[in-house]
Amino acid sequence: MRLTTIMAAALALAVSGGAAAQEARAPTLFIASDSTAQHYNDDRYPQAGWGSFLGCVLTGATVDNRAIGGRSTRTFVSEGRWNGLLADLRPGDAVLIQFGHNDASENKPERFADAATTYRQFLMSFIADVRAAGATPVLLTPVARRSFDESGKAKADFPTYSAVVRQLAEARGVPLVDLETSSRALLDQTGYDAAAALYLHYPAGEIARWPEGVSDDTHFSEIGARRIANLVADGLTATPLAPYVGSDRSDLTRETPVGSSRCR
Repeated sequence: MRLTTIMAAALALAVSGGAAAQEARAPTLFIASDSTAQHYNDDRYPQAGWGSFLGCVLTGATVDNRAIGGRSTRTFVSEGRWNGLLADLRPGDAVLIQFGHNDASENKPERFADAATTYRQFLMSFIADVRAAGATPVLLTPVARRSFDESGKAKADFPTYSAVVRQLAEARGVPLVDLETSSRALLDQTGYDAAAALYLHYPAGEIARWPEGVSDDTHFSEIGARRIANLVADGLTATPLAPYVGSDRSDLTRETPVGSSRCR
């Protein structure tokens, strides 16, 4: 009986210690998104996604970036990526959800998700799943492309998708980062010509990956990805994740590139 008592006490101590360790565990901010947030290895430089730099300003929390290029809400589920994320999600974590660019691909039925129906349904399912895991869902409107109207103002290329995100955030009480609005404001402030430096615009012969040059108004350069990460951080300060967002933004506002996806 004495041995049994000792073993029971040891087990209780182990369980309580494990519970305390879990309680003290730093939260993880998962990112479920597409190429605009994706992490890229050095061989893909200078292409970068904002998810690579968000961790540069976090304190007491870490980032697990599951974003991958070409994915929509539909394919993030059909390829098993959403279930894989849920398997690693723990109480106290958060999931930043930004889709829309690929959902709008009507010419690619495997990706396409109608904004008012399928896209909305997937987002509602994401919200429910994250909350069921004891974690916090955060919705993000699709980040802006380098797209300007005839008056010279940055425009939204995915307005119906952004509208659904905003509506769901309000209706379901979900924290919202209105990245479309903030990134358009950044483009307006920067101007059409100067904004090219935030995206993949390089002349022939400058980047080995693109010997003939590249002109891409969707995907970000290192500096562009840092700027967008700064906007996401700004948005998070108005959410329950605010305590994890540091005040030092020097990594995200620097004028010269580091040459990689490192913070500095």
